[in-house]
Amino acid sequence: MTSISTPLTTTAMLDALRDPASDDIWRDFDDRFRPILVAFGRRLGLEPADAADVAQETLLQFVRDYRAGKYDRSRGRLGAWLMGIARHRLEDLRRRTSSRRETRGESAIMVLPDDDSHLGAVWDAECRQAVLEQAFRELARSSRVSPQTLKVFRLHVVEQLEAGEVAERLGTSVRAVYLAKHRCLHRLRE
Repeated sequence: MTSISTPLTTTAMLDALRDPASDDIWRDFDDRFRPILVAFGRRLGLEPADAADVAQETLLQFVRDYRAGKYDRSRGRLGAWLMGIARHRLEDLRRRTSSRRETRGESAIMVLPDDDSHLGAVWDAECRQAVLEQAFRELARSSRVSPQTLKVFRLHVVEQLEAGEVAERLGTSVRAVYLAKHRCLHRLRE
């Protein structure tokens, strides 16, 4: 099984996925991309259950298409391909829900932007957020950084609150905020 501390690159993962018996690699793939797909749907206005359904349908379509040999790396990145599958699943959902809402006299609330660059920006933001969350989990699990230090770091660096505000909110000093930032950045670089 792949260790979380030594994750496979996307290329290595795709090579390993060629073996249909590699359940651990398929599970790692799901663990890596399902949260991104769910968050992508949520950012586009879906309710949690609908976002989870779109993520599931996207992953199932990916499995079918990948096993059928439809993914060609020379035509683009894996993330773009997954986003395209997700977009089609979102459009399917929109069509299903809009026809039900129209029969009840309601408006369809989810409208996908026509501009693919907007969808790409949303996708990229969710990918960055997933990497950051993975880094935080790894930092919490594998280092001597306290939960309080992580909380300080998250507020100051990720949520971009001023050091004074973080210190006041958490009942610590500004110096402690900067030390927490230094410690966490040092551990993340390692």
